[in-house]
Amino acid sequence: MNVTLLAIAGAVIILGLAAYAGYLLLQLKKQKELQQQHQALAIEKRNANIFENVNILCLAGIQGQCDLSEISIRVYCIMDYVQGEDRVDFDRDYPATAELYHIVKDMPRGDARQQMVKKERMQHNLIRLKAESRLNDAIVEELKALQKRVQPLNNQIAIQMV
Repeated sequence: MNVTLLAIAGAVIILGLAAYAGYLLLQLKKQKELQQQHQALAIEKRNANIFENVNILCLAGIQGQCDLSEISIRVYCIMDYVQGEDRVDFDRDYPATAELYHIVKDMPRGDARQQMVKKERMQHNLIRLKAESRLNDAIVEELKALQKRVQPLNNQIAIQMV
């Protein structure tokens, strides 16, 4: 009788611990799903912010408010931060913009450019202007296509400040 009572008590304890372990595993699964949902939402919000900026840059490039070389640098670099399925392969999808980016990416800008020798600065200007004039029409068309591509994605998520 003592052995039977101890066996029943042991079985009850084991069943209780197994139920508690199952409950903890279920809670862990729910927590991981919630984390994945939050991560996906954060990626979507970040991408929406990036697409809003790219939309503005594309508009500036299309309207000629900024040099195409500067636009290509900014758009190429900022689109590199897009995550998930909305990621863009610039070298494949927008070859003219990528070509101009690769031409001007290593050229000094800002204060570094002002500190260059005038002759070297003029050589860089000549290279940049030749590339811009050769690729101008193609880049403007690519900027229009990119703007259409990111605009619907930009409106997917309402970002509200709390």
